[in-house]
Amino acid sequence: MERTFVMVKPDGVQRGLISLVLGALETKGYKLVGLKMLQVTPEQAARHYEEHVGKPFYPGLVEFITSGPVVAMVWEGPSVIKGVRALMGATNPVEAVPGSIRGSYAVDIGHNIVHGSDSLESAGREINLYFKPEELVNYKRDVDKWIG
Repeated sequence: MERTFVMVKPDGVQRGLISLVLGALETKGYKLVGLKMLQVTPEQAARHYEEHVGKPFYPGLVEFITSGPVVAMVWEGPSVIKGVRALMGATNPVEAVPGSIRGSYAVDIGHNIVHGSDSLESAGREINLYFKPEELVNYKRDVDKWIG
């Protein structure tokens, strides 16, 4: 069973799309194990985007992610990292499959509503950046036997 980190970015929060993202992941069958709304600090943003330091778009990433509140989440399920990324759609909404979150609702690559971890390594790093272990809930659902 994998866990992944998902964030509704400031544009998604401002546009009232939190429930849309939550609903898409719940409807798929993934289990929500952590959820909070927060304001990303410049320090958190620097750690979140550390692989992009030095790239020309890095300052814009930090400025955007700290520009308003976000909703941070941890989801669990079989192959959840790959599955969430498919539900989100390509990073550039123009290339995202119609019906995906970004393909249906995102305006441009700089305002693409949602972030999801791209690997087990980044999921672990991002989960630990935004959540303490005691903030994640382990529980059983009756439906789990039917969806994996």
